Amino acid sequence: MVKLRAARPGEAEELTALVLRSKAHWGYDAGFLAACAPELRIAAGEVAPRRIVVAEGAADGRVLGLASLEGGPPVARLGLLFVEPEAIGRGVGRRLYRDALRRAAALGFRRLLIDADPHAAGFYRAMGALGPPDHGVAGGAPEPPAGLVRFEAVPAPPAAWARAWTDGGPAVHVGNVAEYNAQFADASLDREQRAARHYACLAAFYSPWPRALVLPGAVPPGWIRRVGRVLEWEGVEVYDGLAEGGPGLPDAGLSDAVRARPALAGWLGGTGLPLVPWGLTAGFARLAGRPWRPRELRYESKSAAHGLFGRILAGGGHPGILLPGQWPAPTRWTAARLLAARTRAGQGTVLKSEHGVGGSGTTVVSAERVRAAGGARAVLRALPRGPLLVEEYVAGPADPREPRDLTYDGFVDGSGRVHEVGGAVMDVAGAGYRGATVGPGVVPAWAREPLLAFGGAVGRELSAAGYRGWFDVDFVADGAGRLAPTETNLRLTGPSIAFMVAARLDELRGAGHFVRIADRVELGARLPEAALDELCEVLERGCARLGAVFLPAIPTGAFEPAPWLGVLVAAYSRRALDAAEALVRAEALAVGAAFSGGQPAEEPRSPASSKSNGEGGFRVR
Repeated sequence: MVKLRAARPGEAEELTALVLRSKAHWGYDAGFLAACAPELRIAAGEVAPRRIVVAEGAADGRVLGLASLEGGPPVARLGLLFVEPEAIGRGVGRRLYRDALRRAAALGFRRLLIDADPHAAGFYRAMGALGPPDHGVAGGAPEPPAGLVRFEAVPAPPAAWARAWTDGGPAVHVGNVAEYNAQFADASLDREQRAARHYACLAAFYSPWPRALVLPGAVPPGWIRRVGRVLEWEGVEVYDGLAEGGPGLPDAGLSDAVRARPALAGWLGGTGLPLVPWGLTAGFARLAGRPWRPRELRYESKSAAHGLFGRILAGGGHPGILLPGQWPAPTRWTAARLLAARTRAGQGTVLKSEHGVGGSGTTVVSAERVRAAGGARAVLRALPRGPLLVEEYVAGPADPREPRDLTYDGFVDGSGRVHEVGGAVMDVAGAGYRGATVGPGVVPAWAREPLLAFGGAVGRELSAAGYRGWFDVDFVADGAGRLAPTETNLRLTGPSIAFMVAARLDELRGAGHFVRIADRVELGARLPEAALDELCEVLERGCARLGAVFLPAIPTGAFEPAPWLGVLVAAYSRRALDAAEALVRAEALAVGAAFSGGQPAEEPRSPASSKSNGEGGFRVR
């Protein structure tokens, strides 16, 4: 462990000697080092103006490295970054670089230039800095000195919304996905909540920086260490296997399972940190000690949300928004009559249940499909029982390159203020959500203003109705440059996870990340834990070669009979992002070849079968 502090003028000679030792580490001869010495020398009077920071050993106080942040806004230079040779590879340089980028953001610098020794080029690429061939010479900046390699980063302070979300610090994340879903008595939702158990893994990303994760099922031991290393989290505690079933502890009762363990509940409550759930429930209200107002969630209902959209549009001010028609069908006879009438008119229809997640309970049917099925009643017989909503189908853009499904994300804080997070483009097949992409310009220019304006208006109505928490508004684009709102979600979602990761990476590596979450990447084989970890290592290295970041988001799907992974990939360009996703999908399918050749594979062991620590069936790591 090291700690950082400002350098002192009296250390100038000592720091110069460190710089020269570090430079010599790369094998340069004495003549070259003598020629470099005047440029690398630090004078006592330069220590403060060059903003030099040193890293020292936490135990012995020995100086292990230094970095300087030079110049005046808008462009800064990382004039020096050197580490004692024996400390190279121990994270000292990483700490110094991240600190320089953070200081640059705090001081208002918009660009950070780095003229690096060629031996350090790999380090700066790993830190997220952009260099050849990622960009040309920075405009307005002189060419780098001969023999050095130019890199650039865009310093970014923490996003304003991220600071507001968890008061600018870490949080305790409660993965109560099944608990949230269970409060809606909807026939389209999985009663066993198997998918919800897996999606609870997304609790790792409920804010940009977790302090603890609370999970219903067990997760692979190395997973959070891998994610935490990439996102540079420190001291994350994992409490998993809390709601594996058993007397009084159903899968849908994670919050009550925590309360049934007084020591754990006391520790979580005693951290003084925000508790962030997937969504609000009566159980979570008891755990967090907040009032429970069920009506806060009334706009999770698709018909209630449709009514809210209509009221907002009745007030005017949103010319780019189109509201599809929607008709309730309390009985199957009513639904069949409405669907048959629309089919006779040649119109497409969306059939919805009142609730449902990720497209569950939503079915898109064309007039041709209804006729091919043998009529409206035949289509309806294949759907879950219960009342339906019959909604007008909005045809999308003719150009397949134009996004069809978009979403607005925001949240209402404890005081009722609405915070805009941004817009994302979703990957939807039929009515099934498969993932989302966030980043600069992913929402096309024509859609950005109406999406943000209408999403903000929905947020203000939710605030006035008493809701406090994360929300989104989903849209489909029509063929005439308009957006049709389809539902609200009063909880975290896949796009919100992508926003959290983008905020963290922008702060760590520099602004401008695109982040894509892919909910389900099919695996070519059901994997034991060791093979899953090996695959993640391969994917991490492969994405890094493409200039991208790989994160396993949902690891537990790898242990299912039909195995899969949820993943996140990030990059500074859409091209690199697409290449990273393609690599991940290809490698994930190819993993089955490792278990061929006549040798039986090890029987995959899910984390749920791992040995617990004896504390009531859950493990702490």
